[in-house]
Amino acid sequence: MKKDKQSKKPSPKKSEAYIEGAGIVENQPIVDTLVENYMPYAMSVIVSRALPEIDGFKPSHRKLLYTMYQMGLLTKPKIKSANIVGQTMQLNPHGDAAIYETMVRLARGNEALLHPYVDSKGNFGKAYSRDMSYAASRYTEAKLDPICAEIFADIDKNTVDFIPNYDNSTTEPVLLPTKFPAVLVNNNIGIAVSMASNICSFNLAEVCNTTIALMKNPEHDIISTLQGPDFPGGGFILQDEAEMRRIYATGRGSVKVRAKYIYDKSANCIEITEIPPTTTIEAIIDKIDENIKQGKIKEISDARDETDLSGLKIAIDLKRGVDSEALMQKLFRLTPLQDVFSCNFNILIGGTPKVMGVKEILDEWTDFRTACVKRRVKYDLKKKKEKLHLLEGLSKILLDIDKAIAIIRGTQNDDEVVPNLMIGFGIDEIQAEYVADIKLRNINKGYILKRIEEIEALRKDIDDMEEILGSERRVKQIIIKELEEIAKKYGKPRKTMFIYGAEQEPEVQEEIPDYPVNIFVSAEGYFKKITPQSLRMSSEQKLKENDRITVTYEGTNKAQLLFFTDKFQVYKACAADFADTKASVMGDYLPAKLDMEPGERIVQTIISEDYSGQLVLFFKNGKCAKVPMASFETKTKRKKLANAYSELSTLVSMWLIKEETDFLMVSTAGKALIFNTGLILPKSARDTQGVQVMRLTKAELYEAVPYTEGLMDNPESYRTKTVPVAGNIWDGDIDQIKFE
Repeated sequence: MKKDKQSKKPSPKKSEAYIEGAGIVENQPIVDTLVENYMPYAMSVIVSRALPEIDGFKPSHRKLLYTMYQMGLLTKPKIKSANIVGQTMQLNPHGDAAIYETMVRLARGNEALLHPYVDSKGNFGKAYSRDMSYAASRYTEAKLDPICAEIFADIDKNTVDFIPNYDNSTTEPVLLPTKFPAVLVNNNIGIAVSMASNICSFNLAEVCNTTIALMKNPEHDIISTLQGPDFPGGGFILQDEAEMRRIYATGRGSVKVRAKYIYDKSANCIEITEIPPTTTIEAIIDKIDENIKQGKIKEISDARDETDLSGLKIAIDLKRGVDSEALMQKLFRLTPLQDVFSCNFNILIGGTPKVMGVKEILDEWTDFRTACVKRRVKYDLKKKKEKLHLLEGLSKILLDIDKAIAIIRGTQNDDEVVPNLMIGFGIDEIQAEYVADIKLRNINKGYILKRIEEIEALRKDIDDMEEILGSERRVKQIIIKELEEIAKKYGKPRKTMFIYGAEQEPEVQEEIPDYPVNIFVSAEGYFKKITPQSLRMSSEQKLKENDRITVTYEGTNKAQLLFFTDKFQVYKACAADFADTKASVMGDYLPAKLDMEPGERIVQTIISEDYSGQLVLFFKNGKCAKVPMASFETKTKRKKLANAYSELSTLVSMWLIKEETDFLMVSTAGKALIFNTGLILPKSARDTQGVQVMRLTKAELYEAVPYTEGLMDNPESYRTKTVPVAGNIWDGDIDQIKFE
């Protein structure tokens, strides 16, 4: 056969092009290509792969766990993981490696979840290690964890919808009827196309209690019952209530998590035992080594991984004389030992991704669970009605058992038994079939009476179920009871604790310029820092109307300022934090400068150069407290300290003394005494209530001031060497000692 030399290349149309080796290629706008090819893929990733749904599971999780449930692994002993993986491929065709990786993350041995769903045996790796890989599926064993009983409860009672699997050989659930908000109990991370999800885990008991509280009161303050995330690896959360409320409201925000450590003084070694969930042992050690090489950290001689069967441990050997606390603050700043967990509560609701706050998530889950409970009740109601219908037919036979036997015996053909029973007793076909199928040995009065005793109980159950279906309150009561039982049965103490008032970002110490300054504080809360030169040029102070200077101090720019408020807090600052000013300006308004709470007022200002000396506090109940100034010093630059002084009685006055000093105390009853502060012992607790110095009866302490010679005509008659005492009547004018 000769080759056809006349054959020609096909002629492409205007919208087509001919490419050698490929033939005719149709031209298509890039936008159309994306819509037809990329968009379906993107939607598939978003809806069917990466994002969790309201039951708390992604499709891969749900397919694996449901397969294990179908295999009876909720009650049966553990079997090889490879067997489970193979069975799961009936629902999930994405390969055995992907299925096994999913199982590993859900397993107890991996420690990735707060409440694992898979009870494992063998090496499943560790979530906190990058290099500690898991064993192959043929070596490990698994079964469902007991908590899965609450996830699959009543799944066979039509509580959720089922759909065909990928080859129509079986069916699988669309969602799992979980009895608790698993979506918030275990962390879930997913990266889809153009969107992602990052849900942190919360304590199971706290989540259940919060859900109950919201069901009872939609205006419930969530943070009062849901303190914050609870990570599987523990650690400490640097609590920021404002940020936590933002996360709860919007579903977005960040949580700062700090590692837990102990200092072994004998070995001069720091041991890290818990780390943030966003990092690994290897990443931390690599970062420490990198900082040592760059010369940023010089206090460490060695850092190594000592993790063993007892758990995670990173050992850091210190050089001689190193302050462990200061080093840890540096490590928190330079390494992932302090890291940020970014929250993004993006969940599929009805096939649509939605970023929601905690309240909205729990409301959605409550709606979902309400539907599950109603469907379960409807299923049980239908079964009970069917049973009642059969027993009502049986009760009619009881009226004349001999007649029923005679009908059956006298019937010529088998297919005529049911119609004859229907005619003989006035029952329907279903009831007649049930009667006809009763064994000969059971056709007796005793058996029939025993069966129809259930009729009354069935009717009560049916009435109760119908009432439940017609009452949202009853459905809520069922859900609340289930949540209470789960919280009691599976609840555990928190693993992640809180650090309140901690400096969120330790700051590098900066050199503060040192020069003399004059400090003035007014009664209305205005602050001025003026250099001596500026003060000599103009000493006339500009103030608001009716305002006055209450504190005058000569010191240096490094002076430490403590502003005590009427809300029992102290705001700390350094004189260097304020700009130099002039007497002719109003100065800085302290409540705004210090970010004080609304309505908070400064009651005392204490200024010290080096936190030396002691603070003496006098209260209206006649008590006096002596607290070392060192109690107010912190190693981090904390701006606010709570519980700055006792709130059990109103503060009358506060004084900073360098040595033991005589004080004059006067009561509203006109009695006075002079005592030396050496009579009372100092207490390190800032909020100590103090020691009773002046014994008061139907009176209060009016004023307490340092005693100066000439203040009283006969001071020895008021001086005491023991406390408490009532004091002596003072003939002087009480207002003479009311010093500003």
